[in-house]
Amino acid sequence: MVGVSLEGEKVILVPYMKEHVPKYHQWMQDPFLLETTASEPLTLEQEYQMHLSWCQDPLKKTFIVLDKDLVEGTFVHGDPHVEAMVGDVNIYMNDLDNLELAEVEIMIAEPKSRGKGLAKDAVLMMMAYAVENFGIHVFRAKIGESNGASLRLFQKLGFEDISYSEIFKEVTLELPVENAKREELLVLTANVVRHP
Repeated sequence: MVGVSLEGEKVILVPYMKEHVPKYHQWMQDPFLLETTASEPLTLEQEYQMHLSWCQDPLKKTFIVLDKDLVEGTFVHGDPHVEAMVGDVNIYMNDLDNLELAEVEIMIAEPKSRGKGLAKDAVLMMMAYAVENFGIHVFRAKIGESNGASLRLFQKLGFEDISYSEIFKEVTLELPVENAKREELLVLTANVVRHP
């Protein structure tokens, strides 16, 4: 069963499907992406197992980010559209003491798709989805200090630095979603096309 896809102005967020795994695995061989995502290299088989665990975990939600300009033909919900895959966006509700808090992550893996505003759109769409579907009230992002592009993106979105880990060389940022922000995000959701 395929979950919902979300279509915005620049990106389409589609469920992470097994057809996406080979390209995702290829991205995760890049030392730059491994460093910026604080990831370890996996074998293709391990990547398939990771995909399965992500899809089955009720405290995680992952979408593959499609660049609308790269979709061949018409977008069809349920098709993986691997040709337009440029990254992923995730939320984790990993604080069991506060299920209204979610960590949000974004990766635009394809260099040709960076700097086009896709990450901003994908993060905002994911946040709106999380507010509407999971009742999230606070978003958190953990970003390596050397990842200037991500730090700037989240700061522009209103996230504020709350801590720094000397051990992990990582900045933690948070954005509480007050009523005004919730309304903004829900307005954004209204402009997003849901499939189906």
